[in-house]
Amino acid sequence: MTDLAAGRAATAPAEDLEQLEVHRIELTAYCYRMLGSAFEAEDAVQDTMVRAWKGLDRFEGRSSLRSWLYRIATNVCFDSLDGRQKRALPMDMGPAQSADSTLGPPLPEVAWLQPVPDARVVPAASDPAEVVELRETVRLAFVAALQHLPPKQRAVLILREVLQWPAAEVAELLDSTVASVNSALQRARATLAAADVADSGEPPKPLDEEQRELLARYVDAFERYDMTALTSLLTEDATWSMPPYELWLQTHDDIRKWCLGPGAACEGSRLVPTSANGAPAFAQYKPDPKGGHSAWSLQVLEVDGDSITGIIFFLDVEAIYPMFDLPLHLDA
Repeated sequence: MTDLAAGRAATAPAEDLEQLEVHRIELTAYCYRMLGSAFEAEDAVQDTMVRAWKGLDRFEGRSSLRSWLYRIATNVCFDSLDGRQKRALPMDMGPAQSADSTLGPPLPEVAWLQPVPDARVVPAASDPAEVVELRETVRLAFVAALQHLPPKQRAVLILREVLQWPAAEVAELLDSTVASVNSALQRARATLAAADVADSGEPPKPLDEEQRELLARYVDAFERYDMTALTSLLTEDATWSMPPYELWLQTHDDIRKWCLGPGAACEGSRLVPTSANGAPAFAQYKPDPKGGHSAWSLQVLEVDGDSITGIIFFLDVEAIYPMFDLPLHLDA
């Protein structure tokens, strides 16, 4: 266990530590949905584990250990969210702009929803159908939608609709009532509906062979820097954004013009596949004048059917790449 209750671990029964540690991934996923940041989620889970370890000898077993850990994690998240502005994606901040627009200043890290590696939030040993569902509930669009909700409503919706907890158990966790929980859930649903976040009613599906071929064509087009071929893979209203910058693009013409103008230094890039937020992702390395390729962005793609509906280029690679176990430089 990483740095857990330093000074006490030497005398800790191994089984006690294992009882806590087995819940780390699901708690990280929960805190990520609450906080919108992989870094903050991991800090929140570490805080939860430390608090749980310190109080383990006082745990009376009136609820399950898992429920108790979620209670602690929820309170940690509530403390973190107190008085804080919600994290967002560029598409939440204003209308699409043109390729002629100025990039503008970068916004601070706390303004943005951050990506998370699948391995940090999806247990590898889960049932395949469960893995598909878990990936869907950490999609960037879904987590961005959750940020519209006040913290309590956010927690209720996640616990009730994502984790499928009974209302009575959620009420106990929140020191509330079933009626209050049901009311919070209804308000959360109404808020998401007003924000045009709707459930398609169709179960999420893994990428099929046609979509894997689509991604292969995307990599080929991007590495050849053939913008006509690349934009042919995008829907007409596909989004193209670059946190920490507020600017985002939507038309094929603007995307081509941007890539061949301000973004021309990306020509000759290499893409390395990874996965983030339950979606296909690529580490982008652009040519380094000193040789090889340097980290430039983490691209997270949204795929629907036989087309790409959005690409987010997260540019804070020095912070993001280590979490994905990605090098910052590729040798020639």
